[in-house]
Amino acid sequence: MNYQVLARKWRPHNFTEVVGQEHVVKSLINALQHSRLHHAYLFTGTRGVGKTTIARILAKAINCENLQDFNPCGICPVCVALDEGRFLDLIEVDGASRTKVEDTRDLLDNVQYAPNQGRYKVYLIDEVHMLSGHSFNALLKTLEEPPAHVKFLLATTDPHKIPVTVLSRCLQFNLKRLQPTQVFSQMCFILEQEQLDYEPAALKILARAADGSMRDGLSLLDQAIVFGNGKVTLQDVNSMLGTIAQQPIERLLAALAASDAPLLFEIIHETADIQSDFKDMLQQMLQTLHRIALFQYLPNLVAQDLDAESLVSLASALPPEDVQLYYQIGLMGQKDLDLAPDPRSGFEMLLLRMLTFKPATSSHQPPQKSVKAKPPAPSAPVSSNIVHLKLPPQPSVAAPAPITNVGQGDRWMTMIADMKLESVTKQLANNCQLDHLDEKSCVLLLDAAHQSLLTPARLERLQKALQVLHGTALKLTVTPVTTDVNTPAIQQAKQREDQQQAAVEAIHSDENVRTLTEHFDAQIIPGSIEPV
Repeated sequence: MNYQVLARKWRPHNFTEVVGQEHVVKSLINALQHSRLHHAYLFTGTRGVGKTTIARILAKAINCENLQDFNPCGICPVCVALDEGRFLDLIEVDGASRTKVEDTRDLLDNVQYAPNQGRYKVYLIDEVHMLSGHSFNALLKTLEEPPAHVKFLLATTDPHKIPVTVLSRCLQFNLKRLQPTQVFSQMCFILEQEQLDYEPAALKILARAADGSMRDGLSLLDQAIVFGNGKVTLQDVNSMLGTIAQQPIERLLAALAASDAPLLFEIIHETADIQSDFKDMLQQMLQTLHRIALFQYLPNLVAQDLDAESLVSLASALPPEDVQLYYQIGLMGQKDLDLAPDPRSGFEMLLLRMLTFKPATSSHQPPQKSVKAKPPAPSAPVSSNIVHLKLPPQPSVAAPAPITNVGQGDRWMTMIADMKLESVTKQLANNCQLDHLDEKSCVLLLDAAHQSLLTPARLERLQKALQVLHGTALKLTVTPVTTDVNTPAIQQAKQREDQQQAAVEAIHSDENVRTLTEHFDAQIIPGSIEPV
């Protein structure tokens, strides 16, 4: 009857055994290596990620008599006493149960006394944010200037509730949520050491259910071992957690990709006999669609996903626009399951909605970024005798058609478009005129009125863009000139003026406009005419 739960039995005893918190471990080892230990540390993070565990390892390391690569040896009297919970110089306090100021004062009464066994007397206060305001005030002075033989280690899940006066006196470390792959690997290692049989698919579900907490994951693993009578199987885990296997979700999405409605309903019928929680099915479908969308745009982010192989297959079968559509329909359809006559019919209608609104043509290429059109400015209030017309679109001034033997000006405008420059660098290029270009050099003439645009950084970016465009290491020279140069910026401004003038002439020469102005005293609002 002396069984010890996995979360306690496999709790790390040194920095090497800590999983997923390399950034904290590295900082603490470096501090030990260079003897730069702070007097107060604050470890923050969600539940079950190792705050108290790392604090205990640090308390062990600063008192260990025989550090091994700045890791606690685990065999000296200090390490053994600390592991067994009988180390007198580690005073561990639960902040949630000792919130009164009297408790804090009693705790600090013994600060001035030297340690009994180790080098340092360590005060480990867990859930420190639960202390009262008066308790924090009583702790402030000692926390700022403790005796040389005292170290404070604080741990909390909610650092926002800690006064800033306390935060400023501590060295803070934020522990990360653990990835499912990290929890999965640790579970596999523990079960192999315990010599228990398991199915990897079952551990994947447990790793996701842990929600970033190693302690929660090992607690679920303990429960699964008991439920399965010493074995961890997929069927038992699904029954224990009330979830369904991942395979039906993958089959559902594959049927959606193939627009196979009979197969969709066959899968739903098979799944309903095993598990009727269609809300959970929809949640899993949304999670899978989210990972598919990430994989399509950012493959490196999900390269280590637990279901990387199935993600690759589904990402190739589902176009990005279909993934986004299915995700949005599923997200908005969650509330419909409660309004439907029963959850199954609501889930079936949701899948039919996905098939109905599926785009007729799909492309596997991610959508390109488009330039948003500037919204029209609100019109000014006018008098009652002003008539607003909705005229048919006038023919716009057409851009010159491309020809084979283009001039230097057109050639430079084409090169600017191909280089895809940033805003300010592009503005610099637009105010230059191409003077000379060969395989080794490029000479540009810059309008002296825009000489402020010429900086070494922008010149370097423009030169790199030219080199990439031509594939040669050509040298760029930009020379400011005061004479008139026919730059792309000047050509674009002239083109806009011509378009505006053509639009104004078209409005004034329109017969309907003339009739309205002559017979009804209508007026054309100045500045309201814009080319189409």
